[in-house]
Amino acid sequence: MSRCVRHTAALCLLLLVALLVNAARVQIVEAGTLDDNPANRRAAIARYAEPRGDILVDDRPVTGSKDTGEQLRYERVYRDGPLYAPVTGFSSQLYGTSFLENAEDSVLAGTDPMLAPLPLWHELTRSRSPGGRIATTLDGSAQRAAYDGLAGRKGAVAALEPGTGRVLALVSTPSYDPGRLSGNGPAVESAWRRLNGSPDQPMLNRAIRQTYPPGSTFKVVTAAAALETGTVRDLDDPTDSPDPYRLPGSTSSLTNEVDGCEDASLRYAFTWSCNTVLAKLGTRVGLAGMTGTAEDFGFNDRGLRVPSPVAASNFDRRMDKAQLALSSVGQFDTRATPLQMAMVAAAVAGGGTVRTPYLVDRATTHDGSPVRTPGSRVLHQAMNARTAAQLRELMTEVVENGTGGKAAIPGVTVGGKTGTAQHGVGNTGTPYAWFISWAHADGSPEPAVAVAVVVEDASAVRGEISGGGDAAPIARAVMGAVLDGAERKRDR
Repeated sequence: MSRCVRHTAALCLLLLVALLVNAARVQIVEAGTLDDNPANRRAAIARYAEPRGDILVDDRPVTGSKDTGEQLRYERVYRDGPLYAPVTGFSSQLYGTSFLENAEDSVLAGTDPMLAPLPLWHELTRSRSPGGRIATTLDGSAQRAAYDGLAGRKGAVAALEPGTGRVLALVSTPSYDPGRLSGNGPAVESAWRRLNGSPDQPMLNRAIRQTYPPGSTFKVVTAAAALETGTVRDLDDPTDSPDPYRLPGSTSSLTNEVDGCEDASLRYAFTWSCNTVLAKLGTRVGLAGMTGTAEDFGFNDRGLRVPSPVAASNFDRRMDKAQLALSSVGQFDTRATPLQMAMVAAAVAGGGTVRTPYLVDRATTHDGSPVRTPGSRVLHQAMNARTAAQLRELMTEVVENGTGGKAAIPGVTVGGKTGTAQHGVGNTGTPYAWFISWAHADGSPEPAVAVAVVVEDASAVRGEISGGGDAAPIARAVMGAVLDGAERKRDR
């Protein structure tokens, strides 16, 4: 009898061990597969069981969470949704997340290990902390000025703090309300189809995901290359520049919209945007010099994030001389995001240093304890300080005496560069109106802001569309908002 008992006990022990091993296998080895199984709703229920952390602008939430009482309990809500959509993106129970809602999802959802009270706490307890907060670098007044300035036209604005790379404004219009994508009902599906099917592409973030021919705003890069390589040694020396200029190895000629460009100095050519002078300077610098300078400003960088991915701005590495000439005035295959052109203006204002743009000032727990503070980083040195000073002089001339007069602000040194970029088959599309600029308040130790504006559908007849007329007033409003905010802070 005792023998049977021993055998039975051994078998029970063996079965118990097998059960424990299988339970461990399911919990450890297959946990990820089970969690990712579409039939498993526990992860989604847990994700929406608690309020999501907030995204802050000027330390005030522009997001929130609404208790629906349903199984997926909390839905995302947005304050001034269309204004901040290019920054926040959306958080949808049906369609996932985008932009900051995606890039900072682990903090906002409470799953980031840095939010846990102890290391590996989330893994051991399979729990999550209350959603953390993401404080942005945005200046709310500048964001509003950019949004109101575009007035629903297709276009974008990017504004940076030159000395740090902080993103002060990031606007894309036409925009949309990301709150319409919260929840999981038929209205959300309808909104998704409508937004994705709209010819205006309201969900396209034109500030960081769309590239445009930069037109004459790229002449800042060409002028920098010419000065850095010694191709031009004095801003006032005449250049050997015919008008019109026959493109090398081609029967096509490049012309100008203004008089006086033949053999004009770099100062005159930059102030009045002489295509012939800058195109020929680009060919004299050469492909290697132009490509190197463009890449030092950030072109061809496919790894830039803010923290959302940024589309790479393009300057071709292989071109013949005719193509190089056109590329040197921002045409041919040269393309840039508004953020990239704001980086160009910021480098000029900041003494030649290109800083990595960043949108997150700090990540914190729900009660404000710091989790992460990204901070400022140098990306490239685009040019030396002397070249940057010469370009500041040229850009100031554009605003004070040239094509950028509508960007002028009393009591403030403003530098700028206009651009009217041709595009489409045979350049038949409505020209893009560009303006890039920076502003330095008198008495301030350093420039406060650098801005890039592009307007796709400027409200003027084709021949009257210009960066100075259509984009410069928007840049002026954004710069003014940043300067006013800085002055209020000094007065406190």
